[in-house]
Amino acid sequence: MTGNSKDIVLRRGEITRKTKETQISADLVLPETGLVPEPSRIATPVPFLSHMLEAFAKHGALSLQLDAQGDIEIDGHHTVEDTGLVLGAALDQALGDRSGIVRFGHFSLVMDETLVDCALDLGGRPYLVFELPVISGRWLGTFDCDLVREFFQAFVVQARMNLHLHLRTGGNTHHVVEAAFKACARALRMAVQRDPTMGGIPSTKGTL
Repeated sequence: MTGNSKDIVLRRGEITRKTKETQISADLVLPETGLVPEPSRIATPVPFLSHMLEAFAKHGALSLQLDAQGDIEIDGHHTVEDTGLVLGAALDQALGDRSGIVRFGHFSLVMDETLVDCALDLGGRPYLVFELPVISGRWLGTFDCDLVREFFQAFVVQARMNLHLHLRTGGNTHHVVEAAFKACARALRMAVQRDPTMGGIPSTKGTL
């Protein structure tokens, strides 16, 4: 982050996951008012996933350094899913006890003929509602679009997030997937903001 950061404690998550299938590391810094995010650097062996994560970081105002390697000679499943796990865990770590955040976020994102709605809650309970039916069974080049759901499912579990993605209109597969990632990023950008009126955990339970 660049700018006047004297009195701001950066919210950062650093996670590494190594298995026989994948080796992934992520360094994620959440947006802060008055600070410009450091440029993100994303390297995965799945070009379309890299493209989506670059858009996700940009529209979420996130500083994201992510390196992934995986057994793509089998297929992209393990790499895409495990990247979601690592990114979600980094977000969870960066949020800490989630004190003082807005918590909820929503965004409707348009891309030409496509409109995708996203709503999310950083309330600690993972749940995914994924209604993008037109991408089921589709491919974008060598990318299996069924892996989009796998990514978000892994992401919400580790981030302890409730996420709803709904396609309202549109049919171009690329537009739908990209709109989903960007809508999620914009909603997340809203939800992670510091709320000066909250003054603690954003829940009547006293914990998230």
